[in-house]
Amino acid sequence: MKIALIGAGRIGKVHAFSIGQHPAVTLAAVSDCHAPAAEALAAHYGTRALSAEAIFADSDIDAVLIASSTPTHAEYLEQAARAGKAILCEKPIALDLDRTRVALQVLESHPVTCALGFNRRHDPQFAALKKALMEGRIGTLETLTIISRDPSPPPAEYVGASGGLFRDMTIHDFDMARWLLDEPISHVHAEGSCLIDPAIGEAGDVDTAMLTLTTVSGRLCHIGNSRRACYGYDQRIEAFGSEGMLQAQNESETRLRFTGEPGQVEEKPKWFFLERYAEAYSREIGDFVEAWQTQRPPLAGVNDGLEALRLAEAAERSLKEGRRIALDDIH
Repeated sequence: MKIALIGAGRIGKVHAFSIGQHPAVTLAAVSDCHAPAAEALAAHYGTRALSAEAIFADSDIDAVLIASSTPTHAEYLEQAARAGKAILCEKPIALDLDRTRVALQVLESHPVTCALGFNRRHDPQFAALKKALMEGRIGTLETLTIISRDPSPPPAEYVGASGGLFRDMTIHDFDMARWLLDEPISHVHAEGSCLIDPAIGEAGDVDTAMLTLTTVSGRLCHIGNSRRACYGYDQRIEAFGSEGMLQAQNESETRLRFTGEPGQVEEKPKWFFLERYAEAYSREIGDFVEAWQTQRPPLAGVNDGLEALRLAEAAERSLKEGRRIALDDIH
């Protein structure tokens, strides 16, 4: 597969590395609205820096990986689909449901392999937890707890462009909840505060949130988010069932634990998502290539992006209105 990368920023560099590591993939070109960034990344991997238009017009390019700024995702996705390219698009497709649905309509008219960047589905620990759930290892799943805390808050100016906590950060947790619960979610209740950076509150967002999702059968999922964890990137999941419990723990450099007279000491978690999910990003590329080769659906598709965004919309409405929101009311 010959993949062109659109977006040469932080996440684009992560994807470029993963592409470079895959034996069946070639990084065919790099594009970015800031030409020097595209040229530098392309030179590092010995490939070309092209405009997005040139990428879509190049019949030798099989696929595009969209890692540009969020407001550009939908337009690039549509252009790629019309050009017959396979697509791996970073989340979200767009910040609102109407624009997302327009992009999905283009994909229906121009069907191609299209994966969405919910990389956590590819994390080895979370994938093992999912497999154990499917095998019935803990009986009937009853409650799910997802903890997701960043080591430090983003700049306040980032908040507006990102769509806010629920669309930018919690959206990954919404996807994990849907994937692990494996049952339609009926209601969302969100509480949020600005406890860390007043500038985030002044920008109209929260930096701390707790949410409860309820499925149609009554299963409960609790999501806890914070933009600050002084000890590193806190990413844990607990699944509790009728016959036991499964726990996915934080990753550290070696998972080494010291036990002695003073007590027990473990290493801090890895600091940020780039380190914590490096293996997940690599597996994500592998899944995308295999889906394209075999014409099977990717592990995370565009409809998963739409449904996660519906949950984000419900959470935002719940926070504003101070009440539980039925997902059926989010259109």
